[in-house]
Amino acid sequence: MIAHYPDLKDKVVLVTGAARGIGKSIALTLSAQGVHVVFNYRGDDEKAQVLKDELQAAGGKATALKFDVTDHEAMTQALDNFTKNTAPISGLVNNAGISKDTLLLRLKPEEMSQIIDTNLKGAMMVTQALSRNFLKAENVSIVNMSSVVGLMGNASQTAYAASKAGLIGFSKSVAKELASRNVRCNVICPGFIQTDMTGALNEKAKEEYSKSIPLNRFGSTEEVAQLTCFLLSRASSYITGEVIKIDGGLYI
Repeated sequence: MIAHYPDLKDKVVLVTGAARGIGKSIALTLSAQGVHVVFNYRGDDEKAQVLKDELQAAGGKATALKFDVTDHEAMTQALDNFTKNTAPISGLVNNAGISKDTLLLRLKPEEMSQIIDTNLKGAMMVTQALSRNFLKAENVSIVNMSSVVGLMGNASQTAYAASKAGLIGFSKSVAKELASRNVRCNVICPGFIQTDMTGALNEKAKEEYSKSIPLNRFGSTEEVAQLTCFLLSRASSYITGEVIKIDGGLYI
């Protein structure tokens, strides 16, 4: 069953990393709720227009902003222009992220920096850039996309795990800092979710991973998107600073 949240209609929500996977599913699900989805993109104007058309066809408004979350100047300029000339942003989903799976001994310094800059520093900078705007908006909710790896660690994902663990600490601090202004901040920690990345696994690997999941299956991006909608809506108005796992019981 898909839950409907009437208060999300016309809410302006920025979703980073909305081009594919979990981010795209979140953007489409929000659009179906009547949300005005703002998404960033890095280079391909044509692909951005295609996504914008998809989101509008799903039922919401859509705006594409051209910036990379690691480019502070371009990001702040794009967000300032939008919030000053279009509308205040009252929802934020920091979903943009990258990974480089390799042993610590083989991880290059530049790869470490790329992962931390995108997954952690990028989310911090976007949140900071919008913080003044949040003080003027109503019913503000921030959802940061971490990972169960940020809670339990994983071999060959040292930098990724560190970035996702850092995002949890950042989120709890933001929740405490902005609670007096009625700004909420929560974290979602997905486990194995059906995306292009997990789709590339062979069947034997999928079976082995599934054995470690009590529900014995991978989750869907739509399930993560539904949780995101709940946290962005007023249905979760008394929830802040929480870390919510959506992993089929993997972390039990």
